[in-house]
Amino acid sequence: MREFARGLVHTAHPLLVQIIPIRRCNIDCGYCNEYDKVSPPVPAALMESRIDKLAALGTSVVAFSGGEPMLHPELDALIRHIRRRGMMAGLITNGYFLVPKRIKELNAAGLDFLQISIDNIEPDDVSKKSLRLLDKKLQHLKEHAGFDVNINSVLGGGIKNPEDARTINNRARELGFSTSIGIIHDGSGRLKPLGPAERQVYDAVSAAISGPWQVFKNLYSGISSFQDNLVDGKPNDWRCRAGGRYLYICEDGLVHYCSQQRGYPGVPLDSYTTDDIRREFSTPKPCAPYCTVGCVHRVSTMDFWRSPQEEVVAEVVGRRSYARLTTDDYRRTTND
Repeated sequence: MREFARGLVHTAHPLLVQIIPIRRCNIDCGYCNEYDKVSPPVPAALMESRIDKLAALGTSVVAFSGGEPMLHPELDALIRHIRRRGMMAGLITNGYFLVPKRIKELNAAGLDFLQISIDNIEPDDVSKKSLRLLDKKLQHLKEHAGFDVNINSVLGGGIKNPEDARTINNRARELGFSTSIGIIHDGSGRLKPLGPAERQVYDAVSAAISGPWQVFKNLYSGISSFQDNLVDGKPNDWRCRAGGRYLYICEDGLVHYCSQQRGYPGVPLDSYTTDDIRREFSTPKPCAPYCTVGCVHRVSTMDFWRSPQEEVVAEVVGRRSYARLTTDDYRRTTND
């Protein structure tokens, strides 16, 4: 509640930062372009310095993503460091390593929330994040987790059986977790409209998430109206605050708009300032109309009612010069 109030009053600080402690992942999902099989963990001392910088920028929440962040050998110490600096700590994981002992260690480290995306019931060549492989991990979480747990089911991106999303969502609610549903991009990061069967499942799961008994539990993940246009392949007219309210920090310590827009603005976190935050807060993003990145949409909801954004044709950030396309340019290139 304190951070919510601060976010309403003060706009020049990040609300959510996703930071990569390791790019390597133990599984390979066909739609994912965010992992490799070889990268070493970022040294803990370097991660701590980046966390210190985020605290200096006034960040509210820092969440570890990847790759698979639970492959980092010093993850618990890094969670503790986030909490010592007065920020909330989150973890986005594929769930494979969530045995009781490990969950208790995350409790002791002070983890605030954890999210798992489960893509199907049985593993296939598109995704290994299946309910059959992870259901026991969910039971462990119910029994031992002292932190909030969100289970995200998905549609699109080559997922073969859309009904799986309904089953996964029902199972998560049965276990008492908050739930969400996402529309995922394909392996190239592009959005494809949902087919009739997918749309039917999406409507049913969305209704369950926003039902009268789920509103409080899904207070954050239930912000999903932005997906209503995307399911039909239609654009959204909204003010993306990536680079301002939301930051994505890669393993090299660069600030990006999100996992799908790596390279923009591409500024080192060490040199990122409040002026950068203010600039990106006010800058429209050409990729915004067809964006599927739910966390950016949800974080940007805090400021949907204020500060219209002005189009910028080109600008120089530090030593990196890059062009900003118009929305028409973006639509033309994605259609091509």
